[in-house]
Amino acid sequence: MSDIKQLLSNAKTIAVVGLSNKPDRASYGVAEYMQRAGYKIIPVNPVLKEPVLGEQPVASLSDIKEPIDIVDIFRRAEDVPPVVEEAIAVGAKAIWMQLGIVNHEAAAAAEAAGLEVVMDKCIKVEHMQQ
Repeated sequence: MSDIKQLLSNAKTIAVVGLSNKPDRASYGVAEYMQRAGYKIIPVNPVLKEPVLGEQPVASLSDIKEPIDIVDIFRRAEDVPPVVEEAIAVGAKAIWMQLGIVNHEAAAAAEAAGLEVVMDKCIKVEHMQQ
């Protein structure tokens, strides 16, 4: 598992998989907080067409044309493996499964590929504690 403080201090770009455009959703609030904290947020949601938090959404991680430091996942645990496979393929540095999301197989695959992994923790809560 990852050194969260070091991961957050080194990261600049966070791809948020499953980001909602609804302000009352956890993914929106977390992404908004991280953006205000100075991170570049890239919404990853194939349903969204209009900007979210001022950023144009993309359908998948492979549509992102810049280095990804953290892939922050707001999807059900059973939907995590394909996200991790794509994160590995695009060269992301870390996978972050939000609070309540646990997938040990996906975590093991990410770690085997050299990615840092954080599982079952909220990135906003962890950032606030740093």
